[in-house]
Amino acid sequence: MPLHFAYGSNMDSAAMKLRCPGAKALGAARLMRHRFIIMQEGFASVIRDPQGVVHGLLWDLTLADLRRLDAYEEVARGLYAKAEQPVLKASGGSSRALVYMGRGAPGGSPQAGYMAGVLRAAREWGFSEAYMRELMRLTPHGEQQASGDVAASLPAPKVRPRFASPFDR
Repeated sequence: MPLHFAYGSNMDSAAMKLRCPGAKALGAARLMRHRFIIMQEGFASVIRDPQGVVHGLLWDLTLADLRRLDAYEEVARGLYAKAEQPVLKASGGSSRALVYMGRGAPGGSPQAGYMAGVLRAAREWGFSEAYMRELMRLTPHGEQQASGDVAASLPAPKVRPRFASPFDR
């Protein structure tokens, strides 16, 4: 059965079960040398970034689920294309998995409610505080307030303030 690395709305277990009833979550994984973005169309994608890492969820799909996911991700229309990429499993080891990569330009704003679902799933799967903050930067301010439980659960970053001059102290 094919493995699928989900990094956006497909991390949400309930939503994925509706889209792909035979899918089985295998656990958290990381896609190295990539960065999570929002495309102009308002949906998530990943782009190459030598310093980046994208946290996501590894799914075991049936062939019927793969066809459903292709339709959902609008592969035939060209919204996403599939690529097989190596991913590192949180449980140890690596695997090759299908990654749906958006074909749209980066720099968009997420559609209403989109990032709230991504943040909820990221929290459910225990992603790091640093990665949660990275996702929050892509979340519109109104959605951040609506999903305040996620933001409130994150401790403040441990960063020393910088001073522009001795008079700013």
